[in-house]
Amino acid sequence: MTLPRTVADVLSEHVVFELECIDRLYLNVYVPQLQHPRALVGYVHHQLGLPVASTVPLGRISDAFTTAIHDFARRHGVAVVDFVKGQRKDDVMHEYLARFEGEEGVLFIGRAQEKTGVFRTEKRRDSEGASYPWIVRTTAMVNHWYFYCVDADFGPFFLKFSSYFPYNAKLCLNGHEWAQRQAAHAGIGFTALDNGFAATDDPAALQVICDQLGPERIDALLRKWLARLPHP
Repeated sequence: MTLPRTVADVLSEHVVFELECIDRLYLNVYVPQLQHPRALVGYVHHQLGLPVASTVPLGRISDAFTTAIHDFARRHGVAVVDFVKGQRKDDVMHEYLARFEGEEGVLFIGRAQEKTGVFRTEKRRDSEGASYPWIVRTTAMVNHWYFYCVDADFGPFFLKFSSYFPYNAKLCLNGHEWAQRQAAHAGIGFTALDNGFAATDDPAALQVICDQLGPERIDALLRKWLARLPHP
């Protein structure tokens, strides 16, 4: 009689080694003080030096950001790609990555319309009937800019910005890509998977490398590329 076996039982007989490593990370990048209407009012009054709190002057920042992106693309010969509905962004990234020959750089810049939180100005009236502007938080479909890049230490990643205030962003990276590059630098032999390791000459040393990926290294990656890329 054959006893039923669990998936874990079957896999346990074929595991070559075990490794704990950060997989894909999708991180929020934002300025906490600019996430509510009163903060925007303070920004307009104190940072921009304007007497009336309104979202209108923020449009100039958005326009300047878009102009800076196109200028950057022209100067560096980087393609600007409009993503279409149903298109897998990773597929586009792999097409550009297959042709990329440098150690690091920008693969392409993508643009997509996505819903996000924004501020807008409403016209309200006081008890005497006089109108005044009032800033509220809402959502809207706006352009988002994707910078698909290759980093010497982290490999492929992307940084995505909203084109509207408060210009929140997202950073997406892969810990396995980072670990593979660090293992190669350390001379540790391994067989790579698309997202992981199939085998390695030194599992213990590889685990030590994986354990070193933490907030400080990720923050350094973000700040390195913020210094290179246009942003609001």
